[in-house]
Amino acid sequence: MSVLTRATAGLLRGLGRALDGLGSAVQGSGAYKETLNKAQSVQAFAGKRPQLADSVFVAPNASVVGDVKIGSGASIWYGAVVRGDVNSVVIGDRTNVQDNVLVHVAKHNMAGKALPTQIGSNVTIGPGATIHAATIEDCVVVGMGAVIMDGAKVESKSVVAAGALVPPGTVIPSGQVWAGSPAKFLRNLIEDEVQFVSAAADSYSQLALLHAEENAKSFEEVEADKARRADRISRDPDYDEQQGVARDYVTREIVKVADST
Repeated sequence: MSVLTRATAGLLRGLGRALDGLGSAVQGSGAYKETLNKAQSVQAFAGKRPQLADSVFVAPNASVVGDVKIGSGASIWYGAVVRGDVNSVVIGDRTNVQDNVLVHVAKHNMAGKALPTQIGSNVTIGPGATIHAATIEDCVVVGMGAVIMDGAKVESKSVVAAGALVPPGTVIPSGQVWAGSPAKFLRNLIEDEVQFVSAAADSYSQLALLHAEENAKSFEEVEADKARRADRISRDPDYDEQQGVARDYVTREIVKVADST
């Protein structure tokens, strides 16, 4: 892209933002404010609205619907669906529900039981997994693509391997690894794996804070980030230092020039 084209495009976009700001000022309190999270769906169902504790990250294209309670520091990642429509869902503190996970509940099943889904604290649920009307206790890892079905229970400090199918009513005891379809006992966890189960949830809780910060940025902040990246691509990282130039980190404007270089 030529310098002239980039400058013209920037001028036009700046003009658009100025006009939008003027229109919002004229509308006053009735103005609609555009946000980056417009695709996010946290919505009520049948009169019950999701209850989110402090520091919960819900990705822009995730859906949390109905009778759902999510604990502090938990995270619902991109494309995930947590649907508490015909029963309730409870998710504990610092639990991460990763990309494209489905968490649902049951009103009718072969056992004739209406079942909620209960997920404890410090649980890691890998991408593409399905948790349906099951109970998962604290400090559990559910691998990618695993399916845990109605009435199953996964006890604390255990692992459900990637791709495993846990049939209805199955109980996975604490401290074990289960794998396969249908899932069967594979082996006991070793001490290093027990430590990993706890550390994995903490790691995702910290990562979720970064994603929440990025997704909360305004349009102007996103544009400033893009400008800084473009500046760094086009400028030798050592150039300013060699020239004795100091720049504002955000605006990239020169704030100081050395007396001599």
